[in-house]
Parts: sequence; structure tokens; C-alpha cells
Amino acid sequence: MSEPTLFHLEVNPRIPRRLLRLEQLAGNLYYSWDRATRALFARMHPALWEAVGHSPKAMLKRIDEERLTAAASDPVFLNGFNRVLSAFDSYHSEPVPKQNSALFAQGDLIAYFCAEFGFHESMPIYSGGLGILAGDHCKAASDAQLPFVAVGLLYRQGYFVQTIDGEGNQHAEYFDSDFDDLPIAPVRREDGSELVVRVALPGREVRAKVWQARVGHVGLFLLDTDLAENGERDCNIAHQLYGGDHNTRIEQELLLGVGGVRALAAMGIKPTVWHINEGHAAFLVLERIRNLIPEVGGFDAALEAVAARTVFTSHTPVPAGHDQFAPQAIAPYLESYCAELGVAVEKVAALARPPGSDEFNMTTLAVRCSRHHNGVSRIHGGVTSRMLRELWPQIPTEENPVDYVTNGVHIPTFLAPEWCDVFDRFLGIGWLRRRDDPGVWKCIHEIPDQMFWSVRQDLKSQMLHMIRARIRNQHFRNQGSEAHLDRLLRCADPLNPNVLTIGFGRRFATYKRAGLIFSDLEFLRRLLGDARRPVLFIYSGKAHPADGPGQEIIRTIARMSRMPEFEGRILLIEGYDLHLARRLVSGVDVWLNNPVYPMEASGTSGMKAGMNGVINLSVLDGWWGEGYQGDNGWAVKPASAMLDPDRRDREEARTLYEILEDQLVPLYYRRGDAGYPQEWIAMAKRSMASLLPRFNATRMVNEYVTKFYVPALRQGRRVDEHGHEGAKALAAWKARVRGAWAGVAARRLDAPPRRIQFGENVPVEIAVRLNGLAPGDVAVELLLTRGLHEPLERRGRHELVATGTLDGGGEQRYALALKPELCGRLDYRIRVYPRHELLTHPFELGLMLWI
Repeated sequence: MSEPTLFHLEVNPRIPRRLLRLEQLAGNLYYSWDRATRALFARMHPALWEAVGHSPKAMLKRIDEERLTAAASDPVFLNGFNRVLSAFDSYHSEPVPKQNSALFAQGDLIAYFCAEFGFHESMPIYSGGLGILAGDHCKAASDAQLPFVAVGLLYRQGYFVQTIDGEGNQHAEYFDSDFDDLPIAPVRREDGSELVVRVALPGREVRAKVWQARVGHVGLFLLDTDLAENGERDCNIAHQLYGGDHNTRIEQELLLGVGGVRALAAMGIKPTVWHINEGHAAFLVLERIRNLIPEVGGFDAALEAVAARTVFTSHTPVPAGHDQFAPQAIAPYLESYCAELGVAVEKVAALARPPGSDEFNMTTLAVRCSRHHNGVSRIHGGVTSRMLRELWPQIPTEENPVDYVTNGVHIPTFLAPEWCDVFDRFLGIGWLRRRDDPGVWKCIHEIPDQMFWSVRQDLKSQMLHMIRARIRNQHFRNQGSEAHLDRLLRCADPLNPNVLTIGFGRRFATYKRAGLIFSDLEFLRRLLGDARRPVLFIYSGKAHPADGPGQEIIRTIARMSRMPEFEGRILLIEGYDLHLARRLVSGVDVWLNNPVYPMEASGTSGMKAGMNGVINLSVLDGWWGEGYQGDNGWAVKPASAMLDPDRRDREEARTLYEILEDQLVPLYYRRGDAGYPQEWIAMAKRSMASLLPRFNATRMVNEYVTKFYVPALRQGRRVDEHGHEGAKALAAWKARVRGAWAGVAARRLDAPPRRIQFGENVPVEIAVRLNGLAPGDVAVELLLTRGLHEPLERRGRHELVATGTLDGGGEQRYALALKPELCGRLDYRIRVYPRHELLTHPFELGLMLWI
């Protein structure tokens, strides 16, 4: 007998009039950081809330109408509903902060482009740290009421759902999202039709529908190619996050950059600052150049106008994180687009070609077409400067244009709500509005130890409840027995949460060294075999489906967890996502992070843990290089860079073991008469008080405003004045300088003295052959230091003044009467570099000549 056809029918409930604003709450990602809003939906049907992945919109489509009717007449529910609505309305009706009016003019707008955004598990268009950071950036921009929009892609399939079998093998499953379940709506034109933009690809044209999500005050616009008008290949362009082959990746990035600019233009949105968050969106500069060429009259001038208003953030020192494409792969796409652009393919290709390579590199394109660049921590800023130094080949690495803004996390999203009542009591009502004031957080030390410990234990119990549920599902799916499950969970007891619990939750990339703790199994046996001081390790994370070594790390952890002496002491949890992450970073006692230095660009999971009273144990890399103060956690100092990788790992693993055995474990189990570890609590308080004011997303966004967004606005206005005259003049000047620089030379005219008396002058005279440049086209500068490696801020900079041409007219004389203000041995060097009043950074041309 043939199988019968299965038909599907979804019956949606009618929402009672009194509860109609539930739809408004479900349609704004404000719920992603407002726990009260999520709790409101969960209260109506807890089981359904879990089944729909904590999606308010999906829940309203599937909940029984009788439950809604009951809620509409339930005084307790209505009281909570009204409180949530009051907070929602207050948040969205607050006046714009005065400082915004002072910094931004009417019509100013920041456009933030990123390939992924992680707001909440109910909107799975993110894979990991980059997306979560982008989500927090948008949330903090909303909190600050910045003029801000964001642009990304709408993936039918987000990152994969992970399961781990009994042998530790990772299995990746992809599920299609129902866009009707997401907090998004189609953007419509004035005539009511859906907005669709078009992007030309080789031999065809792809169409992309534009959707909008609300993130508090911020609008997020997402492009979707899964349309009937597109062929199957084009429908799949935005089908899967980071999916497909190199051609798919190129097409995704063209769609994001070019299509995103066109979508904003079609909506009449005119950004005045553009932020490229990682290189995936770099094609947006080409589309903006295309739009400007008719106004400014040429590619080079348009490039200067575009670059002045563009910010580029790099997030990784890992080469795989920087997309690059072979010339033969990118050529068809460049030919198609450059025909629209009206310029030669080689001119565009050259912008993206790193020195010494013929690859088309998206990071290189982003850097060359922006004038404001940054890494995401102090250490990473230096790493990025060195990584990109060949783009400014004659400039000392420490002086090239790369700056940094250390990442931060969104406090309302990641601070456990259990802390909020405590903070209201001891920090004062409105503490969140004063989050950047370190004085506010000092009040954490006034929280009674017993109360602090009670909150910590409560959060740990909640985390252990989730861990047990997930381990149970994982264990039984892998055909495990009930008796063996009891063994696995003996240390994860929510009713007795007194076992020291160390968490590791992040992507299983090899440089993150999740298995470093397994370097010495004898030590590990000693550590985990102490019945008086038990220790539990919890691991969770995903490896990219194409990352074989990363998946091998998962198998190693699984194998270790099955060894009899480690059973129940090491747990590997599958399905790492935002929900699990929130529980882990608030519930464990210690957050472990041991990357290879300096491969951790920033890292934010430790920030989230620290703000919840969890203590960090981390290699001094990324953000922890700034966060560690000696008494607010533990630090593993990176081993010498001269060591080979195996020796380095052994040295750092030994430091890790010594900290665990000699300091960390004894401190946790050193209990006073009251039964809780007072010294441990003191360190946890210091961690919270020191990290919360410095590593929050509000501070991060404020730094972007002051260091990049406002300077980009000002620079953009300068080059755009009087019909882009500044951009035209700057482009022409740069062309002239580049053409002449190979023939520029300098020599010293005077005989340098070796010794003088304090208060005497040293006459310095330099002759510069300008090769057709004007004297004002260059700066001649003397750097005075006590040593060649003295920090930039302590170097004395003295400019030489042009005094006329030398006899013969081929050289220009520059002179300085140097009067040192220090005694002792001093070093000085003299350099020549191009100078123009419209340069964003004095060394952006990358040209410099030393005498």
C-alpha cells in the first residue's frame, strides 16, 4: 500500500484584545536582554517555551487560545504584563542623551555591516564570538540611542546544531528557519510592495528581499535571496551561514556589501559613517565609490571621500579569519562589477592585493578603502599592526594607523537577574545608568559575604540543573544506561553545589588549546582524585565542520571523560549555544581560557563570567592582558616566544597545574566557621568590581564614538566641503607624492656634535631633494629619545623648518636649533614623510625616509 500524503496545517490563536501588545514585545529583540519580557512568555506555557527555542513570536503562533484567554483574566499575569510594558515604553520614550546632540548633527547616521549577528538563540543567524559581539554592539548602541542602523544577511540555515556521539564524534545538523517565527518583517515600499534589491553577478542578476528587525531603538536590515524569482543557485547564496564553496562566499560578500548599500539607498537611508565589522562586508566601499564617481568626477577622489567616513575593525589574528580569493576565482565577479563601476578590473584588484601576493584579500581591501582601523584589545591592536605592516611598508609598526578598542559585553544580556536585586540594594537604584563609574562598583564589597555566596550557589544550582538535563538527553540518545548516568552526574548535584566547578565554553579551535589540561595525566589524576577537595571540569563548544583538528579535540575530551579515574569529573556538553553559555558563565566557579599567545584577539566569555562573580584563570592574552590586576583572578604568563610549540605548551601547562594545585583549589576549600570561603568571595568581589566598569559594551561603544565615529564624521565633512573639493585635492596630491617619492632623498649638512653642555643648542640642517614636490608637501622631523625602544608618548618630536633652497636649486634646506631638556645620553633620528592637512592619519600613505 502506498504511503498517504501528509498535509500540514497551522492553526494560530486569536490574541485577546487586552494582550495585543504581546505581538509588539515579540517583534522587538529588546526581549533578548530583558529577562522580565522572556519570563512573561515562558509563564504562559513553560514546555512550549522550551519547544519553540525561546522564541516569543513562534510561541504566539502555537500556544492554545485558551491559555491566552486565561492569561488575559489572570491578575498576576496582567500585573507582570503591565510592568513589562511600562519598562518597554519607558525605554523607547527616553529623551536622546545630551551628549549625542553635541556629537552628532541632524541627519548623522552610523551604518554597521557584519556577516552575522547574535542577539538570542531564537534568531539563529550567528556562529560565535563575532556575531555575539555584533549583537552586543547593536544593543549598546540602542541603550545610548545612537543614530545607528545595522546590515547583514538573513540565513535560512544559521550555524549547525551539534550532537556528540558516544565516541566523541561531532555531528553537524542544519535546520531551516521559518522566517515567520523570527522577530522580523519585510520592508515595504510606499506602494506596499516588498522591497527587493538587485546585484549583478557573472551572467545573471540576483534579487534580495530586505527584512527588518528591531533591536530596541536600532534598525537591523537583513538580505534574503531565497526568492521564487531567483534560480536555485542564487536562492542558496544566503541559505547557510558561512556555507558553500569559495564562489558562494564571494557571492555572499558581494550581496552583503553591494546589496546592503543598495538596500539602504532604496529606503532613503543615508549613513554618514560606515563601519565594516570584519572584512566580509568590504565590498560596500566599491558600491559607495560607484555612487560617488558622478559627483566627484573620478575613482581616486571618490575613494578618498568614501574612505574618510569608513571604520574597519579586524577581529582575528588567525589567517583563516581573513577571506582571500584566488585571482581566477574573483576575476569573473570583478569583471561584472567593474563594468558597472566604470573602471579597469586591475585598479580594483590592486586595492585588495597584499604586498607580495596576487590574492584578492578582503581585509586588505577594507584597510585601503578606510581611514580608521582597529583591533579589539590592546594586545590585538599590536598584533594587527604587525600583521598589516606591509600596507604601510616604510612606517614603524608602532606608528602605523591601526588603533584598538577592547571589546565589551552587554550587561543586561549577560548579568544574571539574581544579581540585579542585590545591586539595587547595595549599589543604589539606577546603578546600570552609572555603569561606567568605577565608584559604583566599589559598593560590591559591601554585599555581605553570606548573601554573595548564596547568589553564587543559586546560580550554580541552576546551571547544574541544565547540565544534568542535557547530559541525560545526550547519554540516553547514545544508548547509555541509567546506572552509568548516576556515575556521570555524581559531582553535578544541584542540591549540593559545593564541588569546585571549572568551565570551558568556546569554539574548539586548536589555538584555544582546550586539551592543555591533559598534558600531564599524573597531575590530573592527583587533582581530580582528591575526594576531600573534588573538582569538576565542564567543557562545551563546537568545532567547524571542516576543522578536523578541532573535532579531534572534542574526541580527546570525550575519551578523557570516559577514563575510570576521570569519570564524572570531566563532562562534555553538546549543543553549545547562547542559552547554555548564559548558564555556564554565571554558574561555574572558575572560567578557564588557555589560548596560544597572542592568538586570542579579545575573547568575551571571560568578561561575562567575571561580571557574574566567576573567577578567571586565563593566559594573559586578549582582554585579560588588560583585565588582570593581580588580585582579581589568576594569570598564566605566556612562555617565551623563542620556545618551540611543544615546549611552550609544557611550560604553560606546568604554570596552570601549579596555580590549580597550590592556589586555586586550596582557596576554594578554605572554609571559615560560617561554611563559606571568605577569601574566595573577596577575590570574586574584586573580579566583579574591577571588570564590570571596564569591559561592558557601553564603554566599548562610547570608545568607538569618540575614537572613530566622530572623527570619521569630521573628516568626511572636511573632504566633502564645496562639492568634494577636499577629496579631489587630496587624491591629486597623493598621486603626485607617490609618483615623486622614489626620487626623494635627504642628507645631513651639519657635522653632528657628540657632546654639549645643558642649555646649549644643537644646530641641525638637512638637505632634501624633493623631486618636484613643494617644501610644504613633506615634514622633516627629529625624534629625541633616551633609547630606541622608548614608548611613543615619551619621544620628543621636533620639526625642522624649510629655510630655502641650496645653491643649485635641487635641494631644499630644513633647519632646527635643538635644545635638549634632558641630561645624559640621548638618541635622535631624523625622518622625512609626506604631509597634507587633509590626511586622516599622518602616515596613511606608508611613505617615510630616514636619514
